[in-house]
Amino acid sequence: MSLPDPRKTEVTHLLRRAALCGLIASVALVSACTVRPLYSSAPLSAGSQAGAAAELRSISIKPVETRYAQQVRNNLIFALGQGAGEPGSPAYSLDLGVTELVESEAFVRTQTDENEPTAGTVTLTASYALTDAKTGSTIATGRRSITSSFDKPRQEFASYRAQIDAENRAARELADLLRLSIAQDLVKHGKTAAG
Repeated sequence: MSLPDPRKTEVTHLLRRAALCGLIASVALVSACTVRPLYSSAPLSAGSQAGAAAELRSISIKPVETRYAQQVRNNLIFALGQGAGEPGSPAYSLDLGVTELVESEAFVRTQTDENEPTAGTVTLTASYALTDAKTGSTIATGRRSITSSFDKPRQEFASYRAQIDAENRAARELADLLRLSIAQDLVKHGKTAAG
């Protein structure tokens, strides 16, 4: 039987201490992270007495002019209000601008020596400004985009209808993305107002 090597035991103790310190540091780092569910009853912004869902329901969206922008607005009103519609006395106002870009993506050679598009994409881009209804101060601004693909058949009406369906899909997805972005903006605003 041999005696333990003092250098190996010292290195082993140092490695254990380093591992223990690393574990303690990672636990401290993880405990500093906070995750807040969007549907919780806790307020999104500091000083607000309303829960997250009620605070999102208190956002009024200004009217828009185009069909695809109206689709985004309608879906966003539904998402923010959870089906209840626009608020009677809003705490926030949202100015929404939506632009559209339609592109042909794939081409097929036809008998007339011309290339005919067979697929396209619709990109909807929304710019928004969230303001406090009482003070008129801008809380947040942002810009989000969604792309949706569609087939372009040879028949003109079918091609037009496919593009409309792609716009509607993009509008629904863009509204969901905007709802999340606005909730994050309210949380950030609450942290700066409290700090």
